[in-house]
Amino acid sequence: MSEQKKSTSMSAKYNPQEVEQGRYQFWLEGKYFQASNDPDQEPYAIVIPPPNVTGRLHLGHAWDTTMQDTISRMKRMQGYDVLWLPGMDHAGIATQAKVEAKLKEHGTSRYELGRDKFLEKAWEWKGEYADFIRSQWEKLGLGLDYSRERFTLDDGLSDAVKEVFVKLYEEGLIYRGEYIINWDPQTKTALSDIEVIYEEVNGKFYHMRYPIKGSKETIEIATTRPETMLGDTAVAVHPKDDRYADLIGKKVILPIVGREIEIVADEYVDMEFGSGAVKITPAHDPNDFEIGNRHNLERVLIMNEDGTMNDNAGSYAGMDRFDCRKQIVKDLQDQGILFEIEDHTHQVGHSERSGAVVEPYLSTQWFVNMQPLADAAIALQHQEDKVNFVPQRFERTYLNWMENIRDWCISRQLWWGHRIPAWYHKETNEIHVGKEAPEDIENWEQDEDVLDTWFSSALWPFSTMGWPNTASEDFQRYFPTGVLVTGYDIIFFWVARMIFQSKHFTGRKPFNDVLIHGLIRDAEGRKMSKSLGNGVDPMDVIDKYGADSLRYFLLTGSTPGQDLRFHWEKVESTWNFANKVWNASRFSIMNLEGFSYEDIDLTGEKSLADKWILTRLNETIEQVTKNTDKYEFGEAGRYLYNFIWDELCDWYIEMAKLPLYGDDELKKKTTRSVLAYVLDQTMRMLHPYMPFITEEIWQQLPHQGSSITVANWPQVNHAFHDEKASQEMKRLVSIIKSVRNIRAEVDTPMSKQIKLLIQAENQDVINELKTHRDYLERFCNTSECTIATTVNVPDKAMTAVVTGAELFFPLEGLIDFDKEIARLEKELTKWNKEVERVKKKLANQGFVNKAPQAVVEEEKQKERDYLDKQAKVKARLEELRG
Repeated sequence: MSEQKKSTSMSAKYNPQEVEQGRYQFWLEGKYFQASNDPDQEPYAIVIPPPNVTGRLHLGHAWDTTMQDTISRMKRMQGYDVLWLPGMDHAGIATQAKVEAKLKEHGTSRYELGRDKFLEKAWEWKGEYADFIRSQWEKLGLGLDYSRERFTLDDGLSDAVKEVFVKLYEEGLIYRGEYIINWDPQTKTALSDIEVIYEEVNGKFYHMRYPIKGSKETIEIATTRPETMLGDTAVAVHPKDDRYADLIGKKVILPIVGREIEIVADEYVDMEFGSGAVKITPAHDPNDFEIGNRHNLERVLIMNEDGTMNDNAGSYAGMDRFDCRKQIVKDLQDQGILFEIEDHTHQVGHSERSGAVVEPYLSTQWFVNMQPLADAAIALQHQEDKVNFVPQRFERTYLNWMENIRDWCISRQLWWGHRIPAWYHKETNEIHVGKEAPEDIENWEQDEDVLDTWFSSALWPFSTMGWPNTASEDFQRYFPTGVLVTGYDIIFFWVARMIFQSKHFTGRKPFNDVLIHGLIRDAEGRKMSKSLGNGVDPMDVIDKYGADSLRYFLLTGSTPGQDLRFHWEKVESTWNFANKVWNASRFSIMNLEGFSYEDIDLTGEKSLADKWILTRLNETIEQVTKNTDKYEFGEAGRYLYNFIWDELCDWYIEMAKLPLYGDDELKKKTTRSVLAYVLDQTMRMLHPYMPFITEEIWQQLPHQGSSITVANWPQVNHAFHDEKASQEMKRLVSIIKSVRNIRAEVDTPMSKQIKLLIQAENQDVINELKTHRDYLERFCNTSECTIATTVNVPDKAMTAVVTGAELFFPLEGLIDFDKEIARLEKELTKWNKEVERVKKKLANQGFVNKAPQAVVEEEKQKERDYLDKQAKVKARLEELRG
């Protein structure tokens, strides 16, 4: 028995706060979540997607981690040596922005503090928010091995980052160059392509005529960003465009600036779009940059890092880029250069982190040459030992991105992060890249930039295991990991990068499976956001309904890959389920008082209910195990819910009361044994989904072991499978339900005894029903129960048909026929009117054609409902009138 101090009885009412209080500490003290390194156990590992230390966890984190916890708890119970490794991400841009905002509130900045002091403040922030996150993990009940917790700026992970950077550099896969990158003027840093969010914006197309040198001719171009014309170094046309054949090689006078720029021919130009001529600004457009390289064009940068215009912008220097746009439009109109402004809706890139409009910007940055890495990762997916995407359709999403890969800009103009291990000689152009600084450090300056956060996150599955020390015990034992659980929104950001880095540096995939889930949305299907005010704090949900209710809702509310809508009502319904589990368990435990684990004996003669519930337990174990192993938590949860609510609580426990309250001690012992066994096995199955309530109940049951977290996962016991008992119970339940339905129809309460006539189709059914007469008499509450192949059916009786038998329910003496007929006639009049009204409405073509489809469908549903009720009332009247 458990050494844990436990109460001698369960509270009369389910109180999740009371149940969950102190339970997590009990698990931690018992070290149940720590990986054992036991060579006799098969290892199974999950690394947590590290949350950013920028704030508290949201519902998406709760969903993601609850799935991982469910998997790891089940695997632990199945006998695996489970490592679920926790950790957090430094989240470069996001965290630095938060710390800088806090400094601003205190009247200072990172520049006033200096790099070292600023980093001290960032580490203080990390410490504070890491504590928040751990407290939230605790409230959720996450079975994490804290002895192995990692942070992306840990020394060990920094060693891994340096190792990867240096090796890729030595292999020619990391290079430094001047390219057009995505620039965030607000945070003043480069962004990778996937850190740019494109939003549809109502903008303008500005049509201009550039004068051709030595001629009265002009050439028409159009742009959405007229301020960039200050950096134009050419106008391009298609070489096969006859309209401009005689202009190629001629010069254009760039308005306002007065610079002469050449008309070049390039196949990139679309002859069919606009005028067929385009302005070329190599320092401010990625396509123009490539055209500029092909034609050796000058690159004129006209903006500062903060989005203001620089000295190359002439009189516009110092102006904000958007203010400059307004002014230059006015000036070009005044000069007659800009002749039309056209409304234009287009996609504009915004920084994922700051929301600022991203500027294509010429900058010297560090890049990863992605093609060789992508090719190897793609090839991996054509091997038998590939990464398995769940749902499988997301593999195509992954491959599409990898097959169209672009080089990855990895440098960021930040202080918080992994500083780039590159040094520049103060007097020469020499660059030193290495894990250590050059020996004569006084002659060198280290690169000021840090690496993209995703650079270190891409190494997470193996850097957390001790790599690059490949002899590390954890790396040898737990890598590759079993499953990665994450949202579809970061397949590109993170999943892809982990796969290609792992393949390149370890030669293996980082995980066997990738379980992809969707986003959590509000009840109306909208994305949760601060601006809409529709966000829900998971801790608030736990405070109201408990962690188990939130977890069960999250796990069972969606299928893999799909979004999940949050409904408070659905969380409340899962609380009702937990309450049902609590009340049924409390009743059972009260009837198991004094009954020990050693007393459990399943060899005695079992009742039909005993045989049936053991059979259904077998079937539920099989389905829950199979579906949880496939990550079909919703399906597994449905089987559990139906078994617990409908079968264990509503039927078996009610039927068990007959022997439990009876005088036959042998029957009583068998029933108690079955009850204890089934409840124990059920709690084990439910445990990964609802860990707190199941531990509390399990501790009250006769059991062996210290905690349900390390109890064995239920196994199908074929000796308990009894198909005959299942069929007999199915018929019995059908009869009882039919009688209850008839009682409801004729308004006869269960407390009032009735006569029941059962006409069986053969002697076998008669023998079967007579064997179980005690159940029929108890649950149908009969004054008489006749079972025969032929029965005398009275004139006025309700009937029902079940498999193998027909039921007759004499109405004489139960109802006043005249009053019931009068009531039903009144009800029929009501439904006749409703049917007439809705038919008339649907016959109105004006309504059907103009009303919203949902409104029309609602009326059609009413019609179906009213017709059904009308038919039922007519049938009842016919029965009563004879």
